[in-house]
Amino acid sequence: MIVTLAAGAESGAPGWVTDMMETLGAPGAGIAIALENLFPPLPSEVILPLAGFTASTGKMNLYAALLWTTIGSVVGALALYGVGALLGRERTIAIASKLPLVKISDIEKTEAWFAKHGTKAVFFGRMIPIFRSMISVPAGVERMPIGIFLLLTTVGSAIWNTIFVMAGYLLGENWDQVAGYVSTYSKVVLGFALLAVIAFVVMRMMKPGAGSRRK
Repeated sequence: MIVTLAAGAESGAPGWVTDMMETLGAPGAGIAIALENLFPPLPSEVILPLAGFTASTGKMNLYAALLWTTIGSVVGALALYGVGALLGRERTIAIASKLPLVKISDIEKTEAWFAKHGTKAVFFGRMIPIFRSMISVPAGVERMPIGIFLLLTTVGSAIWNTIFVMAGYLLGENWDQVAGYVSTYSKVVLGFALLAVIAFVVMRMMKPGAGSRRK
């Protein structure tokens, strides 16, 4: 796997990722993706195409790469779901209510929105950088039925992973080009999120008050 390791290092892939794939193969890619879900700054846009490229060299089975990266995504999402479930609604409200400019009514509106759109949020959220990991936490807080959560997370993750693994597989030695496109996509998403936060702060400053807590 010397070719893959060298290509990964030259393209900015963390050394531990290439080492893990070199040592464990497809399961190593799955472990890397599980860790990426828990620590979002880790680059899935590098891990997945690198796994695809490795498969294109014959050093890793393509279907095994798709299977194990999806398993890794689900395991990581389940861990974050557990964090949300352990945190619970009461603790979440207690923490959020202490944040500046956040009202209890804001939390209740978020709860109502998630109760109505949670399934779509979990499914499509798996395909949005930054939010793809964190969407599992509110699902846990709201105790979304575990079967539904697993189904939506598995399907959404499989779609996301397949796109990037196949991109790396088809691009071959140019697999690292994928990271550039995803970086642009991530910046656009982050820009919209930042605008939403700014809009929220402005509206909250114009309408002061703590709101009331629903029993």
